[in-house]
Amino acid sequence: MKNYVLTVSCDTTRGIVAALSGYLAEKGCNIVDSSQFDDFDTGRFFMRISFISEEDVSREALLEGLQPVAERFSMQAEMHDAKKRMKVLLMVSRFGHCLNDLLYRWKIGALPIDIVGVVSNHFDYQKVVVNHDIPFHHIKVTKENKPQAEAQLLDLVDQTGTELIVLARYMQVLSDSMCRKMSGKIINIHHSFLPSFKGANPYKQAYERGVKLIGATAHYVTADLDEGPIIEQDTARITHAQSADDYVSIGRDVESQVLARAIHAHIHHRTFINGNRTVVFPPSPGSYASERMG
Repeated sequence: MKNYVLTVSCDTTRGIVAALSGYLAEKGCNIVDSSQFDDFDTGRFFMRISFISEEDVSREALLEGLQPVAERFSMQAEMHDAKKRMKVLLMVSRFGHCLNDLLYRWKIGALPIDIVGVVSNHFDYQKVVVNHDIPFHHIKVTKENKPQAEAQLLDLVDQTGTELIVLARYMQVLSDSMCRKMSGKIINIHHSFLPSFKGANPYKQAYERGVKLIGATAHYVTADLDEGPIIEQDTARITHAQSADDYVSIGRDVESQVLARAIHAHIHHRTFINGNRTVVFPPSPGSYASERMG
């Protein structure tokens, strides 16, 4: 039996769920998990269906048969093999906590992806990456060579068949054209404070202002710096007894966890971009382990 995930977005109207479930039943498919959301502000409908083809119908045949339903509702519909691992390219600069966390999760099977390579504008983590038998690519970035460096990055994306880019504390700003080309396929992580602290040493600034909550935000990258649709966020509570170094340590832990959860949601097709926001369906009860093992 084959496992598939069907994702659908379209204008909201009656009959969508009935049409999809009826079609799948007609094709000998058993729905394992289903999530849906009507956004009444935008008039958009989103749905994710995990199902088993009990008659071993191919993905291509199922997609072809779905066309009349998709045309009837003007759907954007995609069907994914649930066991196919997404090809992911990681990018890092000089802070390695997120990279190391992702490599560990990948190594133990908690993050079922194919890491096609790691790109950095420095050599700090070359040995770590190579020791994991993952290709390491150094792409130097300066003010003078940014267009050439990005062209080199895009060539690498094409050569490796990259489906998702993860900026695991990569500190270079991507161009507008790169963001448009990879729209919905680049995830970034950054610190998130109230109030917001920008520039150098944000954790030190937070400490000096007596911040009581620090956190992190993972989001899709757009041309608007750090303003893309948010996928995942979390916070940690701080007390007056903790030092500036504690802020850094706790902040790095939160960043790592938030980024991993955002990637997990994306690779299992649980995220939908909805204008400036996202719809993110949670794993169903009991499904996290099966998702983890791919």
